[in-house]
Amino acid sequence: MLYRERGRYGGVFGHLGVGLLALLGIVLSNKAEALLFDNKEEVERAGVVLASDLATQSTGTLASNKPRGQASEYRVTEGDTVSGIAQKFGVSIDTIVWNNNLKSVDDIKPGQMIAVPPVTGMIHKVKRGETIYAIAKRYQVDPQNIVDYPFNSFLDDESFSLATGQELIIPDGVKPEEKVTTVLYVAQTVAPIEGVVGEGSFIWPTSGKISQRFSWYHQAVDIANSRGTAVVAAQGGTVVSVGWGGGYGNRVIVNHGNGQQTLYAHLSAFSVSAGQQVGQGQLLGQMGSTGRSTGSHLHFEIITGSGKVNPLTVLQ
Repeated sequence: MLYRERGRYGGVFGHLGVGLLALLGIVLSNKAEALLFDNKEEVERAGVVLASDLATQSTGTLASNKPRGQASEYRVTEGDTVSGIAQKFGVSIDTIVWNNNLKSVDDIKPGQMIAVPPVTGMIHKVKRGETIYAIAKRYQVDPQNIVDYPFNSFLDDESFSLATGQELIIPDGVKPEEKVTTVLYVAQTVAPIEGVVGEGSFIWPTSGKISQRFSWYHQAVDIANSRGTAVVAAQGGTVVSVGWGGGYGNRVIVNHGNGQQTLYAHLSAFSVSAGQQVGQGQLLGQMGSTGRSTGSHLHFEIITGSGKVNPLTVLQ
């Protein structure tokens, strides 16, 4: 028709065509924008998922050295033992047994989920009306142990009031049904002898297998061996304390006169007395399992004015 009318209606059709294209562009622009943004969001979500997956893989591959605040859930795998799990998480064997109501160390099986507290001790779910003091008495610890644990929270930091149902970590807590029978020695403490200074270097205080290493919550090294194994002074000095030390059980503290002290815990017997001067390598007592101990071993600490030192970095 346009051809027959020699272009008479060409302008009209041209304008209508441009108008229709413009209208179509307006109508479809919102859909196009939505489509573009949807794609962008999909890409961003994919990036987030990928980043999350990478973070998860990284967390699963690399063991974090940050302190754990709450209990962990662990799935038992083939070949796992309670002692192995305890060592992996840096807690005592009793901690695993008590918090999972195990009848014995053999009472685990592959696929089983077990709770592992962040430190040696107990997990307690607060019941209505309970106080920090009653809970501490129940688990045979000082209330300060619970208060000082940095991840425990309170409704009121002055009265230490608790919320019903909240979980508390009880460091060094003992399961109420468990009774520990030990020989108690009354602690004696004296001042160091003036002028008595140690050799400066440390030797191994006993022989055996390292059962627990130095960590933020266990600032010592545990050396396991049979009951009665000799324990000697890692450095010469003055025996400033001998006797019962709470969770340490029977323990000896030697002041080396140079700003350093060493502590020897869980002993079954003593060979020295408070106020006695000892030389490096001199017999202090015998290894045992008194106090908060799950088996015969020596808990050995090196104490300085700036804090406790990892013994494995200085022992010779």
